[in-house]
Amino acid sequence: MQLDDTLTEGKAPFWREKTLSEMSQEEWESLCDGCGQCCLVKLQDEDTDELLHTRLTCKLLDIGTCRCVDYENRHERVSDCAIVSPTTIEHLDWLPHSCAYRLLAEGRELYWWHPLVSGDRDSVHQAGISVRDWATSEEGVPEGKMVRFIVKDPKLKQILSGEE
Repeated sequence: MQLDDTLTEGKAPFWREKTLSEMSQEEWESLCDGCGQCCLVKLQDEDTDELLHTRLTCKLLDIGTCRCVDYENRHERVSDCAIVSPTTIEHLDWLPHSCAYRLLAEGRELYWWHPLVSGDRDSVHQAGISVRDWATSEEGVPEGKMVRFIVKDPKLKQILSGEE
């Protein structure tokens, strides 16, 4: 599936020319690569404060597309759904290491598989970055049982930690 070229027509890509706060709403929204990692349920170890990723996703994530099924109302429907904005980005240290918002806020480049770079919305899935092939919904999983879904697979831990 190809992206609309109107965001970059014949000039330097907007994400290299503008700060996050200068971007239009359309540009801002296009930065989301559709990996679904930010929608993973995370647990915090009480003893070490370590953030632990689970294989569970927010109940609103369509795992097949890695997109929210009710994006417009997500904050009303999910009380702890984070607001990602130019003013909150620096406080969201749990965002995926590969997240375009985080990368640009840190002055780094987007990865080759990012849909804005590749021109293909499926490249994030083809690169193995998305949660599409290994996550499951939190729906019906009691809070006390979520610990059973903590990511232990070394390859997945590497993707989630951003370590090369």
